Order: sequence, then structure tokens, then C-alpha cells
Amino acid sequence: MTRLSVNVNKIATLRNARGGKVPNVVQAAKRIQSYGAQGITVHPRPDQRHITYADVKALREVVYTEFNVEGYPSASFLNLVLEVRPDQVTLVPDPPDALTSNHGWDVIQHRLLLQQTTKSLQDSGMRVSLFTGTEGEQLEAAAAIGADRIELYTEPYAEGFAQGNPESVLAFAKAAAFAHTCGLGVNAGHDLDANNLKHFVSNVPFLKEVSIGHALISDALYDGLKQTVKTYLSCLDASIT
Repeated sequence: MTRLSVNVNKIATLRNARGGKVPNVVQAAKRIQSYGAQGITVHPRPDQRHITYADVKALREVVYTEFNVEGYPSASFLNLVLEVRPDQVTLVPDPPDALTSNHGWDVIQHRLLLQQTTKSLQDSGMRVSLFTGTEGEQLEAAAAIGADRIELYTEPYAEGFAQGNPESVLAFAKAAAFAHTCGLGVNAGHDLDANNLKHFVSNVPFLKEVSIGHALISDALYDGLKQTVKTYLSCLDASIT
């Protein structure tokens, strides 16, 4: 079964809108794990507009499943993950002012940066995943620099599916199969939700993990965290990996 890692950034966004400690990100992560999610994801940004560096450190104390920290490999981010030592670090190409991730790495262009960063993190015991598109040459480059996994950027699939084109999944199925032949583990994330997730996992092979935040937390406003986590886990039961 493909693992579900829940991104709790949006819980921090809601807290920060009012200030204080409510809703509590740490308590939410504890409950999300108790409801069956197999991981917690965070993406701290330089302006700390949602998850803060202090949140990342506090979460490290309570995440007993898999802790995945995403971010651009700036000096401050690398210092944070080297201190916290999450299970997985997902490197993303977002500039500091990006609202959200909207493309994968050009691994070929940024080969030196990514290769050096990957080795440093791996030497400290962390798995490294690179946020990528579906282009074969970029997947080959990710394997060549020694990355453990890639995370496929799935917004193009989500947009196609919403427009009545379920075949938008085919590029991702092909990319996942190719990445597997290159020796890479395959994760996926961005705009996956309860409507499109089952179709995705049913068609994309070798899928180890999906990271879902915005849609899952939004659904939880209507249905509650416990039921929503169960709903997403039931979608993943369709996984053929």
C-alpha cells in the first residue's frame, strides 16, 4: 500500500492568522498519526508564514511515523534539517517568495548544488528526494547524482483529471516506471485529493508515498480529521504497487 504523509502546513497557516497556539500543529500531528497516516510532512519557508523552524523542532519530538521536511536547500534550511534529522528531506526548487511549489527541479542545470546537498544529507543519515516533473532526462539526472527518491509534481495530472481527462495519469505512470528502472523510489504530491487519488494510485506503479496537505486539511473542515484521514487511506487501498 502506498503510504500517506499528511502535510500540516495549512494548520499552521490557520494558527498564524490569529496568533497564539490554536490550532496546535503538534497536537494535530499526533492525532493524524493516531488515525492511521504513515507520515507527517512540513515545508518551512524563509518568511515562516505557516510552519516555523520552531514547529519543525517540536514536531521531531512527536512524529513516530515518518517525518518528511521539504524545502529549498538554502543555508538556513540545511542547518535546520541537519539539526532535526528527519527521515526524509525533499528538496524543492521554490524561490523564497513562492506561494506554493509549481514546478520540479531542472536537475541537469542545478546538478552541482543538488549533488553536494544530497551527499551531505545522506552522510547524516537522511533519505533525499527531489521534486521533479516527468521528463526522463531529469529523472536520469536525479539518479546520476545519487538521490534516493523523486517526488513527482502532480498538478498537471490533477488539472487534467478535473477537466475530464483521466489519461493525464499516463505520463506519471511512465515516469514512475522509468524512475524505478533508474533505481529511484517514487513519491508524488501536489493537488492530489479524494477525487483524483484513487485513479492515480491505481495507475502509477512503484508508488511509495503521497504527500497531501491542502486538500486533506480542507476536507477535514467539513468531515473532521479522523474521517478524512480514513477517506484518503481508503483511496490508497487501490494501489497496485
